Amino acid sequence: MKHLRRILCLLWVIVVCTSTVSARKVCSLSSPNTGIRVRLEMLADAPYLVIKNASGQLAKVRMGFEAEENFASDLKYIGATKPELLTENYHVLHGKCANPTNQYRRQTIHFVNSQKTPFSIEVRAYDNGVVFRYILPDDAKTHRFADELTSYEMPQSAHRWLMPFNTSYEADFPYQAEAGKTGVWGFPALFETNGTFVLLTEANIGRSYCSTHLDNTANPNHYKVSYPFSYEGYNRGETNPSWTGSWTSPWRVLMIGSLKTIVESTLIEDVSDPCKLSNTDFVKPGRAAWVYWAYNHGTRDYQICCKYVDLAETMGWEYVLFDWEWESMENGGNLEDAVRYAYSKGVKPMIWYHSNNPKMQNHEERVEEFKWLSKIGVVGIKVDFFESDKQHTMQYFADILEDAAQFGILVNFHGCTVPRGWSRTYPHLISQEAVFGAEQYNNGGTMTTEGARINCLLTYTRNVIGPMDYTPVAFTHSQHPHTTSFAHELALSVAFESGIQHWADRPEGFLNLPDYARQFMREVPVAWDETRFLMGYPGKSFVVARRKGARWYVGGLQGEDKTGQFNVPLDFLGEGQYEASLIGDGATITDFEYSKSVVDRKQHISVRCQPKGGFVITLEKR
Repeated sequence: MKHLRRILCLLWVIVVCTSTVSARKVCSLSSPNTGIRVRLEMLADAPYLVIKNASGQLAKVRMGFEAEENFASDLKYIGATKPELLTENYHVLHGKCANPTNQYRRQTIHFVNSQKTPFSIEVRAYDNGVVFRYILPDDAKTHRFADELTSYEMPQSAHRWLMPFNTSYEADFPYQAEAGKTGVWGFPALFETNGTFVLLTEANIGRSYCSTHLDNTANPNHYKVSYPFSYEGYNRGETNPSWTGSWTSPWRVLMIGSLKTIVESTLIEDVSDPCKLSNTDFVKPGRAAWVYWAYNHGTRDYQICCKYVDLAETMGWEYVLFDWEWESMENGGNLEDAVRYAYSKGVKPMIWYHSNNPKMQNHEERVEEFKWLSKIGVVGIKVDFFESDKQHTMQYFADILEDAAQFGILVNFHGCTVPRGWSRTYPHLISQEAVFGAEQYNNGGTMTTEGARINCLLTYTRNVIGPMDYTPVAFTHSQHPHTTSFAHELALSVAFESGIQHWADRPEGFLNLPDYARQFMREVPVAWDETRFLMGYPGKSFVVARRKGARWYVGGLQGEDKTGQFNVPLDFLGEGQYEASLIGDGATITDFEYSKSVVDRKQHISVRCQPKGGFVITLEKR
């Protein structure tokens, strides 16, 4: 036994010493408030990033990539810049916060690979997260990327909300209690460990790279960044990216903190390129009447289109969208007639295109099309069915945005990848779909049974990272009925953020509302000065307060099929008294209950919701 103990002790010493040698700390960084700590280690000459907070280790990130040379292993550490503290303030034209401010510490770590080629990793630590990116110098080489080795090792006990990847990003974010389920997952990916939430995504993708997704098929706790795969019917361009000359990767982003931190975060925009437009006067966020949800082929019919123009005029909405099949419009008029009718009512028209349309794909034809749109008065386009994350598609997005800007045309991408900060760089990109949204009521019964739960997931995942064209708010039924309450549907107008909101319902759905609910839909904004998360939990509930000017709007969602009770705090208000108007659930899911009261910031408002119910509150200073 003594000999056995000696042998075990010797083995323990060997393991400890080996670990100490192999995991060599290179440098470290902390967030401005020191709540997040980042350490870069070298393990067998490969770089790792270890991220911790007071609750312990949140993630360990394998770093590096392979191109014509290996930039993931056999690396030699050269040195690092001194950490520096930086602060940034900027303005955006639409989003969850009009004037974001952020502070971070930055450090750049330099390496050479086995072929003596230099490359660097820039790391930033914010109070609400960590980002990093790879940098190759300008050496006129053509870099053909074979694989990215970035991999996030998450704690085995972490709770997970992950979207099974598909090329349209139209899917649920089902909850996983712990490690065990493997697969391919789309961004964003949400984890919780010991009360701290980590949301993984990427930002600031330009022409030089593709978008990526996560794959943990090799190890259930290791989520590797992976290139897009071929998809039949949408197989444009090479799967792997390439670039000539100096190259900087997209930011790899870890949002870190409480649910309040995650929901309120502007980190995606913070690390994205500033606005590239010389003129943004034409960028006007707004509300739109939308024909497709109720009438899939409605744009063929001029008379139906005119009804939606009339709806927009009556409700004071800025836009109307003439969706697919506008080329086939008949029954009294064509597209140009419909555009003229819209202008006669003070409503601005937008129209739909397929991404495979040569008038979108080809630069010369695209410019001619945009000239025609400007001439007849179309102010925006919805471009659909990209279904690809490849580099070619990233370049196609940029081509459309840059050409559209020259003609003052707003852009809304559908059937596309999730936002990656482009709305800061190109603010006329007023929304993107990439969501399991209201149109799914046309496609199957999932939203009928799961819609309330999914709505209370999107607010913590998909909508955190950028504008989301869910096409919310419907009181009548499409092909498949909704089981959310009328107040829940009304609350989606505040709970979901998008630079343009395409209200989904048919005209009578809005016109038959009680006066107070109809007035709410006339007034609710889409671009916000400030956002405050109040309470909730993924898949269960969500309550948010958003400010526009001096008025606050609160939206509350009950995601479960049981009664909800909310005690809404008002400490986000300023001093003084406010008039509170509450629209909540009535006796049934199709009834409202309306009340007014006078409150101040020291009080709470108690709200009882129906199963799958909701509420809105407007607060205006007296």
